Amino acid sequence: MMVCIESIRFLRSLIRVCSNFKMVKITEAELRRICEGIRADREKIVQQNPIGTREETLLWMLLGVLISYLNLEANETPCFAGVSDDTTYRKAIHFVLNDRKASDFDSEPIIERMLAK
Repeated sequence: MMVCIESIRFLRSLIRVCSNFKMVKITEAELRRICEGIRADREKIVQQNPIGTREETLLWMLLGVLISYLNLEANETPCFAGVSDDTTYRKAIHFVLNDRKASDFDSEPIIERMLAK
């Protein structure tokens, strides 16, 4: 699937290299910044990645960014059986965020704001 150049630059700017191999954690501010970046580029992301509905595409992008940002290994990333939809991606995002938040915060309002029209 194609990803627009702006999104690739955005992804690169968010990826952390964890030199000491500790589990990378994400703060509420970092998640908010990622979601705001996706929201800002949402039309280009949806246009260039026609994988499903608008929500599915944006959630798919968020999941991909989180996997890269948190430096997850292949065995830590969610696997999908069958057809994926927005619910599948949302559950996968929560799975990825589980135990990887720097503090206890509710990610759902941040994700909802990203998806708002």
